[in-house]
Amino acid sequence: MRRSAVVLSVGLVLFLLAGCGQTTMTTPPVNSTSAVTLSITDEPPSGVTVLFFQINLTAASLTPASGTGTVSLLNNNTPLQVDVTELQALSAFLSTASVQAGTYSSLSLTFANPQLVIFNKSNQSIATTCAVGSVCQLTPQIENNSSTLSFTTAPFPLTVSQNSPLGLLLDFHLNNVIQSDLSVNLGVANGVTVEPLPPAPPSGHRPFGFLQGTVQSVTAGQDQFTLLTRDGRMFTIDVNSSTTYGNFPTSACTTGGIACLAQGQVVKVQVAGVQGPATLLAAEVDFVQTAAQQTAEGNIIALSTSNGSTVMKLLLHWSPNATSLPFGGIANVTIASSATFSVNAGMFTIPSGLSFASATDLLVGQKVQVDVVAGSLTTTPNAPHWAPPSVSFTSDTIALEPSQFTGMVSAVDSSASSFTIATFPNFFPLWSNANWMPDQITVQTTSQTTYQNLNPDSFSGVTVNTLVSVNGWLFNTPTAATPSTIVGQTVLGRSNGFF
Repeated sequence: MRRSAVVLSVGLVLFLLAGCGQTTMTTPPVNSTSAVTLSITDEPPSGVTVLFFQINLTAASLTPASGTGTVSLLNNNTPLQVDVTELQALSAFLSTASVQAGTYSSLSLTFANPQLVIFNKSNQSIATTCAVGSVCQLTPQIENNSSTLSFTTAPFPLTVSQNSPLGLLLDFHLNNVIQSDLSVNLGVANGVTVEPLPPAPPSGHRPFGFLQGTVQSVTAGQDQFTLLTRDGRMFTIDVNSSTTYGNFPTSACTTGGIACLAQGQVVKVQVAGVQGPATLLAAEVDFVQTAAQQTAEGNIIALSTSNGSTVMKLLLHWSPNATSLPFGGIANVTIASSATFSVNAGMFTIPSGLSFASATDLLVGQKVQVDVVAGSLTTTPNAPHWAPPSVSFTSDTIALEPSQFTGMVSAVDSSASSFTIATFPNFFPLWSNANWMPDQITVQTTSQTTYQNLNPDSFSGVTVNTLVSVNGWLFNTPTAATPSTIVGQTVLGRSNGFF
């Protein structure tokens, strides 16, 4: 059987700022600003496709070399949910905290409550729980007292200097972490490792990550607004003349600016920097939904028809209303005959000739944002205990969002600024051969594509047999040399050898 793997990157951006957060250190604070970025990669066990992996980060702290106390990196010690499978080539901003300049000997991280959704493509049941060909939701145990990890070797000891950002890459290798009985052992050899985060690419922002949440208030005169995330974190977001605005409907504004924002809107913010404790600078603000609208985001894992309508099975990753639309659950979405289709590209320009205008343009592996037609949402009762929770609804608005894939570069076409990857797909057909996600994907790059961890960090750094993660918009191109094309927003080189 062909061995498949996915390499997933989670950027957990923890900023260290003077004068805020929790610390047990007794010496006076020194004005210093640093950023700790934790990026997680994972690899699934052979014969298992990891569709969804979420874990809570319940504590994160630095220990000073003096041995005096520790510095918490989580605001109010609030646990944070990390959806690993959402972030192959992206970062998610987490928190700000107070820290003194100085030398730190170790980093301690505590995890809890892992949740796993897998597709069993092996030839036998797994751990007597997940039958062959089934999608299963599991709540694995963290074994061997490995929920808390301490990192004391390189890059430690680590020096925090005034006004000097820090970055750490936390590699999370699921192929080692997930055991044969589907328990989780974070302390296994080469399960979790730490290395310095690469610097920001010349053509892009430092990977501070993004936030999604609901606008609480707008102070146009001060060019800022407040944002409440789904897990209850509150941030003040500053905007300036360099901030861009994407996907806002004409009913909200015709020209991008602070006037586009309104209380109750759900938006996604790309963080460009830190202005102060819990105050961030936005590089880009993208519209998600109005206050009265209900939407969900998920990846298509199957397509079918029912009574003449197209039905998508979505693996849910995000919704402002997490109670009725559960993370890691399956949504059976019937597409209304009057449905409108669009591409949520923000300020990125999609090349001509690529279509997302009807149900025929849908493809397994695409990430989409869909609205929920009022009154259509129902919950499927009596699901087996191992099956993901299931809901059904009708949608009349479907927007294409960036998908993420990892694979080995198999061919490069410099004249077309494109290359082909042989993917390690994390989506597989569940009910019909027509739903196969192709192994070969053409990556179309543009002048707006950013490159990281390549040599050099440009298109010329993409060479055959390079392992890369790509974030971008996936299009169905059945008449092309490969049946799918992804427009690359970010191309991330994978040089650590874990794949």
